[in-house]
Amino acid sequence: MTVRTPTGRQGVIKRYRDKLPEIPDWAISTLGEGDTPLVEAPRISARVGARLYLKFEGMNPTASFKDRGMTVALSRAVADGNKACICASTGNTAAAASAYAARAGLTCFVVVPAGKIALGKAVQVLAHGAKIIQIDGNFDAALKLCQRAERDLGTVALVNSVNPDRIEGQKTAAFEVS
Repeated sequence: MTVRTPTGRQGVIKRYRDKLPEIPDWAISTLGEGDTPLVEAPRISARVGARLYLKFEGMNPTASFKDRGMTVALSRAVADGNKACICASTGNTAAAASAYAARAGLTCFVVVPAGKIALGKAVQVLAHGAKIIQIDGNFDAALKLCQRAERDLGTVALVNSVNPDRIEGQKTAAFEVS
């Protein structure tokens, strides 16, 4: 199956399939993440005495390295038969989860401490149709609620970085610089 992405890039799952968990083609949720440029950093290079480059992860679809992990986590969630995903976040994780869930056709729930989500990220989350749930408490309380929802509901995938599939996807940045 050929997937056209907004960026024209194939995404990290297709590109690094041999180094990632097995995901069937029909379950892949990609927005063309990865393949981000290395940008020379001459001022830092001069200070440290070595040629240094920075990986420009802001070129990913939701402007964060978290897209790399989210494509793998959401694709695994689809392959495993989940109907929704959930995360605790006040920013980039929420933006990535909502975008990739929308692409996958899953409902996305974002749990945040009341009043703590950045306005720009809230707009991204809502634009992708995700539901924001505000709770009294801190980030740890939000994450515990998400973990309980995954455990008790059965068809809801937790997509925070405690999900090993997220880490699998995020490691693809290293593949691009090696």
